[in-house]
Amino acid sequence: MEHEDAAADAALFARLRSVWEVVDPVPVGMVDRMVARVAVADISREYALLTLVTGDYAAVRGENETLTLQFSDGETSVLLHVTVTESGQRRIDGWVDAEATGARLVQDDREWVAEFGQPGRFAFAGVAPGLSRVRISVAGADGAVRGVQTARFEV
Repeated sequence: MEHEDAAADAALFARLRSVWEVVDPVPVGMVDRMVARVAVADISREYALLTLVTGDYAAVRGENETLTLQFSDGETSVLLHVTVTESGQRRIDGWVDAEATGARLVQDDREWVAEFGQPGRFAFAGVAPGLSRVRISVAGADGAVRGVQTARFEV
């Protein structure tokens, strides 16, 4: 009996699939785009999705001396504003929408510890140009501390 139910279900699903293939077919290339999208999501599963808010990718190195970036892991969002100082170093002002207990900016073997101001606001001063990542410790609703890190970005 169970085998007959499974066969009937399979036949019903096959008929339903053929109706949808006629009425609302899968757009050309969609499967390939979805596979690529999932692959990219897996590659950057470092908790961060980079969204460029203003400027362009070369803004800090171009004539525009500021860059604003937004990162999110689905639970916590981080906004970073990068400014080039007169000395050629960078100042990075950050905002996080969670209770941050600490923040560090990392470039290979160099590290800067954030200065915290108002709740959710932090800054890194005297940052050298280079490929960077921000790591933030945030307190969850249960009091447990978890780490959030941005994707790597150029300053």
